[in-house]
Amino acid sequence: MKIALIQSDLNWENASANRSNFESKINQVDPEVNLIVLPEMFSTGFTMNPSAVAETMEGETVSWMKAVSKQKNSAVTGSVVITENGKYFNRMLFVFPTGDIQHYDKRHLFSLAGEDKFYTAGNQKVIVEYLGWKICLQVCYDLRFPVFVRNVENYDLLLYVANWPKVRTNAWDALLKARAIENLSYVAGVNRVGLDAHDYEHTGHSQVVDFLGNYILEPQETEGVFVVDLDRNEMLETRKKLDFLSDKDVFEIKI
Repeated sequence: MKIALIQSDLNWENASANRSNFESKINQVDPEVNLIVLPEMFSTGFTMNPSAVAETMEGETVSWMKAVSKQKNSAVTGSVVITENGKYFNRMLFVFPTGDIQHYDKRHLFSLAGEDKFYTAGNQKVIVEYLGWKICLQVCYDLRFPVFVRNVENYDLLLYVANWPKVRTNAWDALLKARAIENLSYVAGVNRVGLDAHDYEHTGHSQVVDFLGNYILEPQETEGVFVVDLDRNEMLETRKKLDFLSDKDVFEIKI
């Protein structure tokens, strides 16, 4: 499967400008790409002002994602501020070329920034099935909580979208590798670059790690569209040789 990681600066709380920016970058994507990945809150930046920017599942950004997915014949994913039943969610949308959508609501809200005061946490682990791949959807701070993402479903790709600041880049790099190694899974992390409205600097480090912890795409620090080709059969063969997942602990998560 070919994946395009799009790393970009974001226009603060300006969905129209962000959609236009990402559309120009998506137009550069190879037509053979199967999945396009955008950062966390790609239409607004990581805002704690959801009442000003939230959209519905019938809103302009979701409609735009559907149109892009259909035009490129590629799935498109990234997180958006969504309002539903009077609540706000940091929702990772996975849009299929058919127009169908699956979504994952961020489970671990970033209390250090007060995200838990404005958004409602999700309570479901979501595995998307696409082109024969099982893809686990995760958002930013979820990266610090390995129990929730433990590979009990035999997923093939663990996907993180983020607004992860420069000051904690070492943790981002180390934990993405750890998640790949412990789950014998490909891991892709897509982050933003640039300053946000609070002057927090982001240096990206979008990357792809294989099931043994080796870089397929080394951490990137500039805006760009980065394409990688993942081989599921190679991963499955490695799992047969190194059957570490058979020795995993059995546990129950209480939500």
